[in-house]
Amino acid sequence: MNKIILSLLFTLALLNSAVAAQGNVDAGKVKSAMCAGCHGIDGNSLVPMYPKLAGQNASYLAKQLADFKVGATSGGKDGRNDPIMAGMVMALSAVDMADLAAYFSAQTTTQNATSNKTTSGEKIYLGGDSDRGIPACAGCHGIKGGGMASAGFPALASQNSEYIKNQLMKFRAASRANDKNAMMRHVAAELSDNEIIQLAQHTASLK
Repeated sequence: MNKIILSLLFTLALLNSAVAAQGNVDAGKVKSAMCAGCHGIDGNSLVPMYPKLAGQNASYLAKQLADFKVGATSGGKDGRNDPIMAGMVMALSAVDMADLAAYFSAQTTTQNATSNKTTSGEKIYLGGDSDRGIPACAGCHGIKGGGMASAGFPALASQNSEYIKNQLMKFRAASRANDKNAMMRHVAAELSDNEIIQLAQHTASLK
């Protein structure tokens, strides 16, 4: 009997995980109302310091929401610490997060109106710097910045450059530490302020 109960519980857990992972776009649209102030109704934030969520891969979005919640409940010791997002995610369940991720992922990213593509930023993005142990950003985020959903690497194309710059600064300072195997912290640690700005401008210009 115990084996049957355990088997049923395991099956239910798998089903719940599948539901949470898949997400519901329509439900996410309703729940996204609380996100519109910073990220825009369709996930295309017009505020440079906030990220565009539209078109971002769903698994990455769901992970960030979960990490924000861990950051809030651990006092910033674990997960991703952000005082604004902490208040937004505390009441969210795993299903809520999956629904929101599904909705924003299904939206179309607006292309940035102006292009600030830089040669130095493009050089690091496409080729890295072997002398300093900096891998090419394109290896994980794609030549056109589309990301790699299966590996959890986010899309960067047409993202707000101010947001990208701020995140690279945080990775460099290790104040953001929810990157897989500290990959981004190792990369950002080798970048100068100017290189971070150049990279941010280049990635924002990708389409």
